[in-house]
Amino acid sequence: MISTSSPSIDASQLLLNTTLDSCALKYDEFVIPSTVPYCNWTWDNILCWPPTPAGTAIRQRCPPAHGIDTTKFAERRCSAEGRWEGKPGSTLNSLGWTNYTPCYSPEVIQLFRKLYAGGSNDEADIKIVIAERTRTLEIVGFSLSLTALIVSLVIFCRFRSLRNNRTRIHKNLFVAMVIQVIIRLTLYIDQAIIRSGSKGYGNESSRHGIDNTPYLCEASYILLEYARTCMFMWMFIEGLYLHNVVTVTVFQGRFPHTLYAMLGWGGPVALTAIWAVTTAQYVGQQKCWWGYNLTPYYWILEGPRLAVVLLNFIFLLNIIRVLIVKLRQSHTSDVEQVRKAVRAAVVLVPLLGITNILNMTEAPLHRTALEFALWSYVTHFLTSFQGLFIALLYCFLNGEVRIALMKSLSVYLSIRGHHDWPVRRPSMFSAAYGTAPETEAPNVVESNRSKNTRTDSKNWITLCFKVQKDPSQPAPEPAPPESVIFDISD
Repeated sequence: MISTSSPSIDASQLLLNTTLDSCALKYDEFVIPSTVPYCNWTWDNILCWPPTPAGTAIRQRCPPAHGIDTTKFAERRCSAEGRWEGKPGSTLNSLGWTNYTPCYSPEVIQLFRKLYAGGSNDEADIKIVIAERTRTLEIVGFSLSLTALIVSLVIFCRFRSLRNNRTRIHKNLFVAMVIQVIIRLTLYIDQAIIRSGSKGYGNESSRHGIDNTPYLCEASYILLEYARTCMFMWMFIEGLYLHNVVTVTVFQGRFPHTLYAMLGWGGPVALTAIWAVTTAQYVGQQKCWWGYNLTPYYWILEGPRLAVVLLNFIFLLNIIRVLIVKLRQSHTSDVEQVRKAVRAAVVLVPLLGITNILNMTEAPLHRTALEFALWSYVTHFLTSFQGLFIALLYCFLNGEVRIALMKSLSVYLSIRGHHDWPVRRPSMFSAAYGTAPETEAPNVVESNRSKNTRTDSKNWITLCFKVQKDPSQPAPEPAPPESVIFDISD
């Protein structure tokens, strides 16, 4: 409460009104005493304040809203002349000013200080508009990514020739990304609908949505953070597997799928549980844990994610080093060496999640609007379109995927009577390390296709994440490690 020598009124038990009309109705019959000056009742668009004696500070519990602790109090002061006091340093306002600063958490207060660091409200308003437009960009990017990822999963699961160890990792990564994108889009669209139908604070707070539904909102963000952590873990597995295949021949043995599954899906369970319990104790009084990513406890999740990005960056550098060595041994020209090395790096960057490093940096709210806009658009573009980039590079533009699709199309057209439809060769751009099966020869796959059609129809989901094996055929010789790199750079 504001420090004053005058008596104060604790209005924490007053009824919280949400409209101007209800506030006026409540104090319509109140008679102001003539012996003492009074400040008249007022509605500040958030709370209804009762008539208050002059020279008195009054407070009410903070309203439930994002970033606000409802156990704290908002404050108002009635001057000795019987007028509501305005904001210090501002022009006189007949309605006065309500001090909601004590209601906010320290993290949110720090955020506001950075937003208004320049001292210009116009600059801060521009940054808010930029953030709103960035959200629109995210919705578009995540929608395209979701479509591309789902189609890629269908392709990987549909064609037996694409089922191998590498695509198993791809499919787990795609599933984690799909879960994350679905939750994000659900939250974003829900918030957009609520805000579009609200013209004021009271209307927004009274509308029901995920953000205004206890437990459902918190559960949504817990699941979102779990899916994000799973995505980073599978990106780490992508980098680890590729790095081992390329540089460490001792690991080219049995595929440790169980270990990878425990790391990719089980590890994030422990991290998310620890983070959720800690966050619930720290921001439990705040609506929907708003601003939880601003607290230091968020690094329980963000720390391992950052470690994954750094490790994958080291993997990428070592892979590029091996590529350059192989290219020099093949007496490739310097220009061609640089071209292939850059191409391999660009292809692997989204798969290994290195672009997420920008999203982990602190938003430059204290900088100019132009600098903030540049950071915001670039960061959220890379984050939201990441799924689309990965699906394009490792599915739609992949040579083996295109062969499988063309063969399927050729069979379909031949059944329709177009027997002259050719199966085109894939382009030189394979877009990723190959997806040809590692555990069976191509002719075995084709010969067994008709025999296993009925089994596939019954166990489609099970076979989706399995590598097909033929015990009657000897396993082919493993490809040399550098072949993976040349597939990337060709």
